[in-house]
Amino acid sequence: MLGKRYDTQVCSIARSLELVGERWSLLIIRDALFARVSRFGDFQHNLGIATNVLASRLDAFVESGIMERSGASDYALTAKGRALAVSLMALTEWGDEWASPIDPPILYRHLDCPSAGAEDPGASAVSAVAECASCGRVPADEVGVRVGPGMPAEYLAARRGGSRAGA
Repeated sequence: MLGKRYDTQVCSIARSLELVGERWSLLIIRDALFARVSRFGDFQHNLGIATNVLASRLDAFVESGIMERSGASDYALTAKGRALAVSLMALTEWGDEWASPIDPPILYRHLDCPSAGAEDPGASAVSAVAECASCGRVPADEVGVRVGPGMPAEYLAARRGGSRAGA
């Protein structure tokens, strides 16, 4: 992991990785989000993770506000934790395309979709997409960046390399 200091990284991705970038972290969150796992023992059983590693990750999630503890061995995602759903869906789609030798093992569906038929409730597919407010869906190679209000000018001045930055 990157460490706990951001002196050289002015980047929300780097900050996010400090909270959820460890090998087991996203799998724990995946199980909490999509399999509704909440008990310590169930996480341990399903993932095959060492209990000391699991305890450390869950404690870190509680400390960072991604999860809250309810009882001695129950954990629930907070709004901050549930907000990771689209990121996990995007990683799933990437993995289905670029890292899996088989068809997708899971499909995301809108459970309460009013368009779904009675014979297949929740059948409407859900995906993570890049979307322009004006044009709709855009391919990833058409996405650029702009300098945001939190970017220190001195950091930007010291950077090298090219980008499709719009600033």
